[in-house]
Amino acid sequence: MNPYNLSVLNPLQKRVEDFLTNSITQIPTSTLQQAMRYSLLAGGKRIRPILVYITGQMFGCDLTKLDIPAAAIESIHTYSLIHDDLPAMDDDKLRRGKPTCHIQFNEAQAILAGDALQTFAFSLLSETALLDDTTKIKMIAELANASGVDGMCLGQSLDLEAEHKTVTLAHLQKIHRHKTGALIRAAVRLGAIASGDIAMPYYHALDTYAQAIGLAFQIQDDILDVIGEQSMMGKLQGSDQAHEKSTYPALLGLDEALKMTEQLYQQAVDTLAQIPYNSQLLHDVASFVVSRKN
Repeated sequence: MNPYNLSVLNPLQKRVEDFLTNSITQIPTSTLQQAMRYSLLAGGKRIRPILVYITGQMFGCDLTKLDIPAAAIESIHTYSLIHDDLPAMDDDKLRRGKPTCHIQFNEAQAILAGDALQTFAFSLLSETALLDDTTKIKMIAELANASGVDGMCLGQSLDLEAEHKTVTLAHLQKIHRHKTGALIRAAVRLGAIASGDIAMPYYHALDTYAQAIGLAFQIQDDILDVIGEQSMMGKLQGSDQAHEKSTYPALLGLDEALKMTEQLYQQAVDTLAQIPYNSQLLHDVASFVVSRKN
């Protein structure tokens, strides 16, 4: 496993940044719009929209059909970060190297900005003329399932309940399959849905890949909270320990947690070998996920 620089995907990162900027600018200016814009355009790796793009590209889908689902999933992700940072949740003061939304504005505006970004995602999907109605419905259902009570929200709830407790490895994996993994799986699925029937035979392989890198992503987050450099991470180090969260390094030890990310990486790339299309960019993202420093 070699460290990978995601710079080869910078054009896709810029593409979704430009699309998000243009989309959020269409909303009339208000304090709420400014809070939404502040968090949505604060930078970040944009892994989820990139996964939408490169999965669709693998099957020959035009990028213009992928812009909307890429922007929608990043809007959902940003809403989740705003709410995660709130005092009632993780109570973080720094995100992507900047004051969190509730620090920059206030708690009420941050809650509303998160709420508005969630509905903004579904407005993007439902109102576009670039996707047919069947595709829109499939994408809306996929994103709703991944972000709601069967996905990310459930994971966050389970994560909060596990604070100040020691949980089993199986339970910790359940938390993170929902909290982090569900939205990463949805990103890959959205790219496949946009591609149509050509991608359908490979949904199982894509799900296996996404589940592996989704769990690896979370474990790497836990590892960086222990050994990462705050200046590179853009957020405060040691917050997991401060909140007495159940993490992989705490449960398994740092060495075993590192070993698990390597195993998940190998599982992901082995699964890609089952797909008879050029999956190099998906391979590259898997490499980045387990070697990243932020």
